[in-house]
Amino acid sequence: MAEADGATAAPRPGPDPDDVTWIEPPICPECGALVRVYPTTYDRWVCLSTVELPAKDVPEAFRWRLMRLATRSPVPTDIVAVRVRGIDPLPSEPVVPAHSMMCVPEWGEP
Repeated sequence: MAEADGATAAPRPGPDPDDVTWIEPPICPECGALVRVYPTTYDRWVCLSTVELPAKDVPEAFRWRLMRLATRSPVPTDIVAVRVRGIDPLPSEPVVPAHSMMCVPEWGEP
């Protein structure tokens, strides 16, 4: 299921109190773009684009949403990525595309 969804990213490393580089967003090794890495609801991680797009512009296989986990605290404690399935979103509804849809590898300079 994870491979079919594209949820094959490595988890983010835990924060080191002496190192602030973990705060910076990861960079895709293929295209050099910034990505967002989120856990899924089935203990895998997925690389998502840094922008939301209307659902009409994102193929069904690449549509994700970010959901807050339900807690008793009014402060959101964690966010997970959830594949958009079942009911199709409205064409104008925003979704987060998987980075694999947006990734264009750098082929070097001519």
